[in-house]
Amino acid sequence: MIAEAGLAALWLAASLSLLQMFLGWASVRPGQEAMLRFVRPLAVAQGALAAFSFVMLLCLFLRTDLSVQLVVANSHSAKPWIYKLAGAWGNHEGSMLLWVTVLAVAGAGVALFERKLRQDTHVATLAAQATISLGFYGFLLFASNPFTRIFPIPMDGNGLNPLLQDPGLAFHPPTLYFGYVGVSVAFSFAVGALVTRDVGPAFARAMRPWVLAAWIFLTLGIVAGSYWAYYELGWGGWWFWDPVENASLMPWLAATALLHSVTVLATRDGLRAWTVMLAVIAFSMSMIGTFLVRSGILTSVHAFAVDPQRGAFILMLLCVYIGGALALFGARVGTVKEGAAFDPVSREGMLVVNNLLLSIILGIVMVGTLYPLGVEAVTGEKLSVGPPYFNKAAGPVALVLVALMGAGPLLRWRRDSAKALAQRMAVPILAAAVSLLLVVLLAPGIGLLPLLGLALAPAVAVASLAPLWGRNLRRTPLITWGMVIAHLGIAVSMAGMAAESAFTKETLIAARVGQQTSVGPWTIRFEGVEPVAGPNWTAIAARLVVRRGDGRELLLRPQARMFSSPPTPTSEAAILTRLDGQLYTVIGEPDGQGRWQLRLWWKPAVTLIWYGGGLVAFGGFLSLIGRLRRARRTKRQDEAEPTPAFEPGREALA
Repeated sequence: MIAEAGLAALWLAASLSLLQMFLGWASVRPGQEAMLRFVRPLAVAQGALAAFSFVMLLCLFLRTDLSVQLVVANSHSAKPWIYKLAGAWGNHEGSMLLWVTVLAVAGAGVALFERKLRQDTHVATLAAQATISLGFYGFLLFASNPFTRIFPIPMDGNGLNPLLQDPGLAFHPPTLYFGYVGVSVAFSFAVGALVTRDVGPAFARAMRPWVLAAWIFLTLGIVAGSYWAYYELGWGGWWFWDPVENASLMPWLAATALLHSVTVLATRDGLRAWTVMLAVIAFSMSMIGTFLVRSGILTSVHAFAVDPQRGAFILMLLCVYIGGALALFGARVGTVKEGAAFDPVSREGMLVVNNLLLSIILGIVMVGTLYPLGVEAVTGEKLSVGPPYFNKAAGPVALVLVALMGAGPLLRWRRDSAKALAQRMAVPILAAAVSLLLVVLLAPGIGLLPLLGLALAPAVAVASLAPLWGRNLRRTPLITWGMVIAHLGIAVSMAGMAAESAFTKETLIAARVGQQTSVGPWTIRFEGVEPVAGPNWTAIAARLVVRRGDGRELLLRPQARMFSSPPTPTSEAAILTRLDGQLYTVIGEPDGQGRWQLRLWWKPAVTLIWYGGGLVAFGGFLSLIGRLRRARRTKRQDEAEPTPAFEPGREALA
């Protein structure tokens, strides 16, 4: 009965979503205010039912209920419980149920906790959120039912893809979905504000925590996915410009631009139209990512290979939602007031330039991702757009963006002077010059982009700390700390990327037992292989004795694993981490002559990439806490003021 209870809850949630959408759009019309009081409870009930449905799916996977087709296809009785749990969302149907659950719960959160928006705008936002949810409910119920029974009941399940049997992949997808859905809430706020002609600072202040939370989760998801690919795939890289990787990067770029824009609107009443447009673009990127992963047009280690009919369903939803939002934006953009003016040389002006550069990078990534698919659809010819295109096209723009990011916090709001900015930038510029000179002298011959990255990273790090200069650090607001730490994280990650690109050493060898080789500062001796048995796999593990200089010997054991259900070979890298980098080792196949293939890398400063990403997310978290604390204080001060109500006769729908 668990599956039936989950399916019934899903149907009820879909029905409430339909009712919420109908009442929400109807109640923003003059004369229909009586229906307003029903919309919020409907949103809360819908969120509770969707959450109950997903909990039922988790129970089915934890119990390994082999009467459910999804469990049979993606789980196995011998799996550890964490991978049984991950199997619930490590597939198409389960991940879509997680998506719609978070969507519904987010709508319930908007209904429960948002009280500063004008009432008609709030209800229009909930109606827009219900409209998005309804499409995904229909997709689940009619094309991707996660609770379908199977008969006869098999003896055991097929098991989860071995590449996904990793703690990183138990964490990576949910965080990305939280980010995607947070972007959808921003989209709903934008649609609601356009419908009621209420695009202003109050709308931006309501939307900003959702954008910031979405951005934090997207950052964490991308960082976790990057490290998973690095250590799990055994390829020695941390970013491959895989189309599915790009599907998560594109919403992050758009959300980053939106976060800066909505901050300007909330605090300075500027960039009104720009903020609404970026909300639409950010949600468009999350929908495009959903389409790419689930349409079956991509072959990737982390794409869901499903039939094209379901991909067509998602494409239809994308066209309806984004096409409708763009049509609404075109119809209502003339009613969006200009907002407060500012000089080009100001913090607002720098944020506009940064947003333009982020948009350019977004365009470069989107073209590189979609162009091969378009060519194949039209001509049948398969093209490959790989790292050379993305690095050469997006790399220089990203360096300019990071350089300007360092200058942004040093500018004043509204109006400033170029001369004053140059004086404030003296120390960061000096740091860049010293770093550039040292790199040229100590590491001549490295590529131009790594050289510029290593020169810029210290400058950006110094500039990111500028908002703390001369402050009482104990009284500095969390919002300021968050901005400083996030910008510092960008500098740390950039230093790691540049160092890894410039200084990585690789050795590929077919080694006999007892043979010794070296990579970077490490000496490696191959002492043979031995069998190893795991809970649901067997492996051949190499014994590598490694030493750095005159240091003590250490043992690394990279493995070549074979999973039994489903039968899949994988590589398990053995990684030794030190303060200045990582020694990365992988064992390959035997050559039939008593030798084993070994791939060895020394990657200086590579861990800075993920440490920096963690700092970026932590900075965002501090900013979110600071914003929520400030909002609570403001609420206490203004709690005597009534919430702006809907006025009969106010223009709403055209």
